[in-house]
Amino acid sequence: MLPGIDDGPATLTGSLEMARLAVEDGIHTTFCTPHIYPGLYENKGPDIKRGVANLQLILHDKGIPLQLNFGADTHLVPDVLDGIATGRILTLAGSKFLLLEPSHHVRPPGFTDAVFKIITSGYVPIITHPERLSWIGGHIDEFFALSRSGAWMQVTGGALIGRFGPAAQRLAERFVGEGWCDVLASDGHTTGRRAPVLAEARQRAAALVGEEEAEAMTVVRPMHVLTNGSSGPINRPPALNELGAQLPASKRIIQSMVNRLLGRTPD
Repeated sequence: MLPGIDDGPATLTGSLEMARLAVEDGIHTTFCTPHIYPGLYENKGPDIKRGVANLQLILHDKGIPLQLNFGADTHLVPDVLDGIATGRILTLAGSKFLLLEPSHHVRPPGFTDAVFKIITSGYVPIITHPERLSWIGGHIDEFFALSRSGAWMQVTGGALIGRFGPAAQRLAERFVGEGWCDVLASDGHTTGRRAPVLAEARQRAAALVGEEEAEAMTVVRPMHVLTNGSSGPINRPPALNELGAQLPASKRIIQSMVNRLLGRTPD
């Protein structure tokens, strides 16, 4: 949402329109998380914080009731921990939660080892949009293993409702439907296809896993991040494929579709 800093809005006008769209969608708090991508987006923590503070003042002056906080969508590079220690890389609101983006098209060398190292250093990596990674097909079990070890998975709301194509939608439904998704996020970049909205995706999540878990993905766990865990203990549902009595993901998704067609309330 910060203007002119990465592949988000180019101008302040675009930032303000994104903020208005978020408020109209029912969102009251947004993490501004520009990319930190060495060689492409050389953003640094202090500059991001200043950008967030400046935009917050402008939103207040314009009467747009959106609360901003800082963070970064940090690409998985070898010096992540050093970057956090020096303040060059930001965690979300200065918490133990780190938004972490793997490469889209090539599996990073030593991927799981690198994420495990972040976990054992006391942070909770939130891995962004695994459903949209082109290399995930043969490596999805790695993400499940990381989830069991304490990483969080963040699915893009737009992927869940088909805005990134059928393959990403199927994977998003699997992550949500099987209980691997911790956070459902807008990943807002623009006022178009990647607008900062969540209401429709939240409804789809509720159809797959129920209203309580949809609320957890969009409100409860994000608040847990915002307060650095001080909002109290948080439950993560057991992954469905770890419970022998549960239906496989494909059957659950088909059953959910049938329920919606028949007007049934999801279990």
